[in-house]
Amino acid sequence: MGTNYNFRILAESETAMLLHPQFDPIAFSLGPLSVRWYGLMYLVAFVQFILLGRYRIKTRPAIMSVEQLDDLLFYGMLGVILGGRLGQVIFYEPAYFLSNPLEIFAVWKGGMSFHGGFIGVMVAMLLWARKAKINWFDVTDFIVPLVPLGLAAGRIGNFINGELWGRITDPGLPWAMVFPQAGDMLPRHPSQLYHVALEGIALFVILWLFSSRPRPRRAVSGVFLIGYGSFRFITEFFREPDHGIFGQSYAISMGQWLSLPMIVIGLWFIITAYQKQEHPK
Repeated sequence: MGTNYNFRILAESETAMLLHPQFDPIAFSLGPLSVRWYGLMYLVAFVQFILLGRYRIKTRPAIMSVEQLDDLLFYGMLGVILGGRLGQVIFYEPAYFLSNPLEIFAVWKGGMSFHGGFIGVMVAMLLWARKAKINWFDVTDFIVPLVPLGLAAGRIGNFINGELWGRITDPGLPWAMVFPQAGDMLPRHPSQLYHVALEGIALFVILWLFSSRPRPRRAVSGVFLIGYGSFRFITEFFREPDHGIFGQSYAISMGQWLSLPMIVIGLWFIITAYQKQEHPK
């Protein structure tokens, strides 16, 4: 009780730690249509995917044309939106959405699971690869370096919305931030920005540099799985944990549980990639 009280005093003092800016979630309105920052961040993610993808096609040996890349993006968008929303419903908030089924379709309010979106994109890429008659792993090796900056954009959207805030931290931390949406006015880690730095910028640099030279099939995908899984596992220590399926609590968070298989599969991809030494045609 005393600790919480002291935190409140510090948060409300003139020398308080940072206060979340409380952005208006609506970027602009066009008559009755309101465009939200969260939706704009998804647009930014898709645009940077196209721009980086076209750059890779023009500057490096590529497995697809620019026209095929545009078609691939359409499949990817469906995978992200459908998979991300279903992942949020199944992995994190099944009880809530069972009670409020119409909220499943309110994607503009936020609430998208990366792991669900990842599964959705992989299924979409499999369907597209079969249609284009291109090896599925060649497709995933091509697209994964284009993904991290899009993830960073999504996390910036989370920060603008003031959602997915971090755990309570020492008020002396220079970047400790108060999120009024949390309802307690306590200093917390701005964990959304940690996600931006690690799963976004750092992972992008690693993948972009690693994929700049020819690699055996599955190797780039393996590095993505290991990198994202590891960075997500780390950042989850600073994020307010989700309750998970049906409100259950876990020793580690749901995000960490879902990241562990990614790391294991990524290691398997790397090992088999360098054992088989297969390369795209």
